Amino acid sequence: MTEEELHQMKNSIPSRRSKIHQKKRPNSPKKPFLIFLTIILVIGGFSTYRYFSHHYHAARQAANKIYQKSDVKKLRNVDQVLKQRKPVALLVMGTDTGAIGRGKDFKGRTDTMMVVVLNPQQKKMTIVSIPRDALAPIPGYGEYAPAKINAAYFFGGSKTAIETVQNYLNIPLDFYATINMGGLEDLIDAVGGVTITPDLTFSIEGHHFTKGKKTHLDGERALAYVRMRHDDPRGDYGRQERQRQVLTKLAFKSAQLETLLNDGFLKKIANKMSTDLTFDDMLYLGTTYRVATHNLETYTLQGKSQMIDGQAFEVVPQNTLDEMTHIIYQALETENADSTALTNNE
Repeated sequence: MTEEELHQMKNSIPSRRSKIHQKKRPNSPKKPFLIFLTIILVIGGFSTYRYFSHHYHAARQAANKIYQKSDVKKLRNVDQVLKQRKPVALLVMGTDTGAIGRGKDFKGRTDTMMVVVLNPQQKKMTIVSIPRDALAPIPGYGEYAPAKINAAYFFGGSKTAIETVQNYLNIPLDFYATINMGGLEDLIDAVGGVTITPDLTFSIEGHHFTKGKKTHLDGERALAYVRMRHDDPRGDYGRQERQRQVLTKLAFKSAQLETLLNDGFLKKIANKMSTDLTFDDMLYLGTTYRVATHNLETYTLQGKSQMIDGQAFEVVPQNTLDEMTHIIYQALETENADSTALTNNE
């Protein structure tokens, strides 16, 4: 499918924005980012607790185990970006491997894709969520067009997913992190579970939840709780609210010192994630860039649902994509989205 054909099928629908300030209770981003942020803060926190030499060593081992180059050429000199404490852009992906009903050999698709910009100078974090059913060209796999953006990971792993998002939004991505759905279950078990109060009564996968009744969740129950969508009158928005509820509890428990020093927690991390952030990168982000979490701006790309070749797609208009590209470049403090704005790392 040509770009001209793609543009013709797109209808103009404005993007939905929500600005979240530090003193407001956030409508939290989806689970992969919060898990990723927890991991960065946990490993970064060991720069403060280095005198716990055994645990510091365990953190380094965990970071080394999850490190995996993407083989995508960086569009910016990332070392210089970090050295000058400039905003960095990360692609955070949550895959559906490890979820209920998925076999261990299932390669999976990205259930969630988010561009995250951390700006330590302005103490601001910007998150752009990309709909998993968005119609997008996938580099190197044109024969499968039309395709959903979440298939990029299925076709070519993190490398193809990164290239797809970079092309789709015309932006540089400095790092990536991929987390599988099973990671949520294991991380919650590693912190001893979380306690929530459901705002909806429902049953799923043999688990029952009662509105208004305080409930302790282990990893398996928590994963079931956040996955339900079809019986929620709010649809995916209701599921996101339940994700926020569980992950707020997880993030709180994960930030406690006893969790930081829990080798089991670090081992769970190492088995559920891959990233091209090195251990030193994580330490640096966990200290120098953690102030970016003080203020949060979230955006969601929105389009119009269309049936194409028997499949349901979200078709995002070009003007909306351009608007979101501009927002990301503003967050990166780069003047424009021209290719000339990108400094290749030779």
